[in-house]
Amino acid sequence: MIRKTLLASLLLASLTVPAGAAPATSKAPSEVAVKTAKYAASTYRKDVVDTLAKLVSYNTVADKNVPSDRNPVHIAFKEALKAEAQRLGLDYADHGWTVIIGLGQGSERVGVITHGDVQPVDPSKWKKSPFVLDRTSEPGKLLARGAEDDKGPIATALYAMKAIRDKGLPLSKRIELYVYMGEESDWQPLVEFLKTHQPPQVNITLDAEYPAVTAEKGSGLVAVTIPNAGAVAPPQGEAYVAEFGGGFFITQIPEDASATIANATPEIEKAIRARGAKHEGMQYSFSWHQVGSSRNLVIKAKGVSAHSSKPEDGVNAVSMLADALAVRPWADTTAGAVVNYLNEMVGTGIYGEKFGSIAYRDSFMGPMSFSPTVIKQNEGDNGGIEVQINLRRPQGKSSEQLTSEVNAALAQWQARRLPLANVRVRIGEPWVQKNAPHLPTLMSVFSYFTGMKDPQPVAIGGGTNSRLFPGAVSFGPAMPGKVYTGHSEHEFITEKQLLLNLQMYTAVLVELAR
Repeated sequence: MIRKTLLASLLLASLTVPAGAAPATSKAPSEVAVKTAKYAASTYRKDVVDTLAKLVSYNTVADKNVPSDRNPVHIAFKEALKAEAQRLGLDYADHGWTVIIGLGQGSERVGVITHGDVQPVDPSKWKKSPFVLDRTSEPGKLLARGAEDDKGPIATALYAMKAIRDKGLPLSKRIELYVYMGEESDWQPLVEFLKTHQPPQVNITLDAEYPAVTAEKGSGLVAVTIPNAGAVAPPQGEAYVAEFGGGFFITQIPEDASATIANATPEIEKAIRARGAKHEGMQYSFSWHQVGSSRNLVIKAKGVSAHSSKPEDGVNAVSMLADALAVRPWADTTAGAVVNYLNEMVGTGIYGEKFGSIAYRDSFMGPMSFSPTVIKQNEGDNGGIEVQINLRRPQGKSSEQLTSEVNAALAQWQARRLPLANVRVRIGEPWVQKNAPHLPTLMSVFSYFTGMKDPQPVAIGGGTNSRLFPGAVSFGPAMPGKVYTGHSEHEFITEKQLLLNLQMYTAVLVELAR
């Protein structure tokens, strides 16, 4: 994520601040907000962890064959949320894909936007089950799928509301916690819901980072298939790339990749080892297998998974393995062409520098990121291998221009190499929040509880449901400069951060609703 001072265009016209500055945050939170926040952390420090443990125990990964409102696990998760809400003295309403948990009455409302679904997970990569809150493997850390994205924020929001209720604070606005069950997979049900449901007038989303997020890059996809039909036959007796694959899902920087070199020699292995040894953060393993008359070298690569919106936080095993293989020219067999495509069009960079003229950056939102995330063998003899590249683009180019540049780069590569099939180019729109009058309150609370002077709003590469709610900006749960672990195979939130979030959420809700 790129962190720079906020452009004046992102602020309310009514806020008279110098260009490039955030709203003034000199005013500290009220005494009642601070006292309630400290009460929440001291009283519910154990309870919030226990509730998080309940929430992560449900595997709420989307099932493409069963909509969320009919998914038994999602329904059970919502029942657990209902029980927690009732236990805490909060009201509850189930609207199918969306749950609303409320405190107080009134036509004026403050919305807290979260999601209860989570990304896919590989249990083999976890010390314990990813759906059991691991409190012991790494002292101080709470490990589980959803701990940071987004069940930790749900748990803290619940206890922030509980603390406000305990104190009997008079509220001028009703507080509503929205838990949407399709943020990671399908936004359309929420879009449809908001066509008939009036959202709150003031909203914060707990699904990104601090100090506050006022701009999000547009997500996109460049997917191509290297078809078997267009590839060359394996060279007789010569070494060639017989297999190449890697990645788990489109929004995760892949930490696993593998390749098979047929008719390999010890000299080829030595060269690949030497090139791979230069890749920081990568681990490679090599094994030999006799297949008929061919001696095959199998290479497995392990990097570091991360959210695809923050490729700088990971080590892309797909990109690095392709680069490790760049020790000699490879024939354009199906897998060989995949390696050539990755090395010639992407390389080990993360900003699309080699993909024609697509690379660009915005002074606030930062550069476009461009990362291969899934390389998979399509079914059938003629299926070929699909290469999916996830991009996150800032403002500064139109979708038409960027699409044209992507297609031009693909055309040039095909002219040099071989025809591609099933080309898909999808370019999402970046988003900028220009109307968030509660932004100074968020900055004030963040500054008070962290000690950070003059905090500035930031832009992120990810997309949140802030886009769908009026005036919404994201507020946590991740701290600036810290690796965001959502979507990774090492997702966690620290106990310290969970309690800090609880204090800040409580204080913000007191300030916005009182």
